[in-house]
Amino acid sequence: MASLKYMSHSYTTFTSESVSAGHPDKLCDQISDAVLDKALSAEPKSRVACETLIKTVGKDKDKRTKVIIAGETKPACDIDYDTLARAIFTQAGYGDPRLGIDFDALEIVCLMGEQSDDISSGVDKKESEDQGAGDQGMMFGYACRETDSYMPAPIDFAHRLMRCQNEVREAGELPLGPDAKAQVTVRYDKGQPKHIDTVVLSTQHTHDATLDELKPEVKKHIIEATLPAHLLTDETRYLINPAGRFEIGGPEGDCGLTGRKIIVDSYGGYVRHGGGAFSGKDPSKVDRSGAYAARYIAKNIVAAHIAERCEVQVSYAIGDAEPVSIEVDTFGTSDKSNEEIKNIVLNSKCFDVRPAGIIKMLDLERPIYLPTATYGHFGRDDYRSEARLFPWERCDKVEDILKSQEESK
Repeated sequence: MASLKYMSHSYTTFTSESVSAGHPDKLCDQISDAVLDKALSAEPKSRVACETLIKTVGKDKDKRTKVIIAGETKPACDIDYDTLARAIFTQAGYGDPRLGIDFDALEIVCLMGEQSDDISSGVDKKESEDQGAGDQGMMFGYACRETDSYMPAPIDFAHRLMRCQNEVREAGELPLGPDAKAQVTVRYDKGQPKHIDTVVLSTQHTHDATLDELKPEVKKHIIEATLPAHLLTDETRYLINPAGRFEIGGPEGDCGLTGRKIIVDSYGGYVRHGGGAFSGKDPSKVDRSGAYAARYIAKNIVAAHIAERCEVQVSYAIGDAEPVSIEVDTFGTSDKSNEEIKNIVLNSKCFDVRPAGIIKMLDLERPIYLPTATYGHFGRDDYRSEARLFPWERCDKVEDILKSQEESK
């Protein structure tokens, strides 16, 4: 069996990456989640499974971008897919055809059908609390004290860089394009971030930009303006557009596909992943809602100071309401056993991890999903105010957990 010592940091360094909203895979995630939001706006109990593929082919006058939107809904939705996709491209920064998408040569292919009766009969029950899971699978949630967002430092820092790249691009401070990637390597000492070892940032840029001029500006206005100064040292390496020029980006440079950035969407590879993607799936699909519930539980455990880091796993069988298993692992950072902590969580009765319970607990039958399709689903600084907070990011169960802990003594 593979060693899991990395979970308590036997590794000296750890690396995670993030990508921009203009990355081709993220364009697809955004389109799929925009379809979901449209469906939920019309019918809160909509069933949606939407996948998107995008690619620009040809050159000059023959260049065209094709978008394939495929999947299932229930009930059938009246959605203007062409307008929806164009809005996503514009919001991501592709309004200028010189950046790779010519709106006059944009073709939308819609292959949306109705959800299978076999699936819907297993999910929909007469009693709402008996609603079955939309699929089988296992999901993981995690939280730790490395950052204020309760996220591992490498992925938290990578997301910050991508948000800043977008802000600088939108403000016109630098001649940047919408497509970008960031990768951050953090060096650890005794399980805590010691300093940032390496920053890799590749960003699309305009034709007239020169790398000699661009690199120091990216370092100043994005990297140094974003990352914690006390973690940047003389030993930190900066690799900015290390492959050279990056004019051709987005779907012109690479094919995009929904669900291909599941590690970016979660914890940057720092902990285990069940393999299921999030975007384009309504909350009856436990790939999404189960992962949100697991993060919610793990974050509240850490926020209650029961453990310094916590991973929660849940698993389901399609059509069944009760989870197959629930497990908790704190990697030796608690004075309680994993079984004791699991019992505290279960006995608190504040976490209902049945599909219908998760939907109710986190109020998931709302059009809130498009913002999750960029910069990760967890630990979002830009959604931490109470009015905008993603519900699975709240620490509102701490008192219930502590009360359950006292009652268990």
